[in-house]
Amino acid sequence: MLWTLKKTLYRTQQRVMKETAKVLPFPVPVLLTGPGSVKQLAENVSIRGLRHVLVVTDKVLMGIGLPRPLLESLDAKGIAYTVFDDVQPNPTIENVEAGVRVYREHGCDAIIAIGGGSPMDCAKIIGARVANPYLPVRWMKGLFKVVLPIPPFFCVPTTAGTGSETTVVAVITDASTHQKFAINDLKLIPKIAVLDPELMVGLPPHITAATGMDALTHAVEAYIGLNGNPFTDHNAEKATRLIFENLEEVYRNGANLDARYSMALASYCAGAAFTRAYVGYVHAVAHNMGGLYGVPHGLANAIILPHVLKFCRVEAEHKLASLAIAGGIGEVGEPEAALADRFIERVGQMNERMGIPTTIAELRAEDIPLIVDRALAEAHPDYPVPRLMTRAECETLVRQLLA
Repeated sequence: MLWTLKKTLYRTQQRVMKETAKVLPFPVPVLLTGPGSVKQLAENVSIRGLRHVLVVTDKVLMGIGLPRPLLESLDAKGIAYTVFDDVQPNPTIENVEAGVRVYREHGCDAIIAIGGGSPMDCAKIIGARVANPYLPVRWMKGLFKVVLPIPPFFCVPTTAGTGSETTVVAVITDASTHQKFAINDLKLIPKIAVLDPELMVGLPPHITAATGMDALTHAVEAYIGLNGNPFTDHNAEKATRLIFENLEEVYRNGANLDARYSMALASYCAGAAFTRAYVGYVHAVAHNMGGLYGVPHGLANAIILPHVLKFCRVEAEHKLASLAIAGGIGEVGEPEAALADRFIERVGQMNERMGIPTTIAELRAEDIPLIVDRALAEAHPDYPVPRLMTRAECETLVRQLLA
């Protein structure tokens, strides 16, 4: 009886969120696209009259010189910049506070994030803290708690996965509790996003695979959830098709610029879908694998996705069948059950062909009760999943991830 009441309350809130999303004024970033497009960003920063930019990235990217074209173009336009590269793979509140100090010490007036999801998320929250100095990061957890607009913000993704360059979301880790949580606000969407495939050519195959499956997870969870609409469905279908057509190609041949651009566009479309339609249990569990063990988010999503799809296969059959058709692995008129099964099989096959494991090596059995508590607290009531999961069902699913 209690579970029935909870389900009713969850679904009621999700319907309210769906109706609210229809009237929210989601900003859409200006897109700069194509090989070498990162060099166009400086001109767009210059015409806004901005004088000193905080460039947020990480030490790995700085070490291989990936931000160099951006920095050289800023120099050419006479725009001063300070690089903040102390972003961890799973950024923490401490990373954010360090970035805020650098921003203020150098009198910055804008932020450019260049990198994967970690620098982009960290940069968003740096901006939120700069604009709202009296709001602690933990206080901004959840929906629409960033009171004042962040400074002018621009995103240059160097992986095709998170879609953070178009989303309202920034995910951060509380190092004191090893818990990841999300801050969601329209003010976090950047002014400009750069989709430059040249920046992705040097990605190692295992990162290409994990980030690509991250994008697929965004598209799938947005599509099979109950809060989609024609806009999100279109973007999720487009993302799925592009990923099915291009991910394994760039995994094998990272220098294929056309395929790299298609993956960058897929990541962007998947981000546009899930920032309006939300995600689901894959993300709820994956965030805890990142928070507790530091497992890269895209890798965790890739491992968990087939398990969640099997869990909700019956409830999501029609949507999974539609995604199979959109992804080019099925035809209209085929039985929906067969199409849904084929879609789930394709996800598993892609993981296998790209060397993605089926379990999470770091997962410890004694941590499962905590992971389940945190995952369900994140998912309920916000995530409009096709099938609601009990505590026992969640524990069973997480145990399947044990090595």
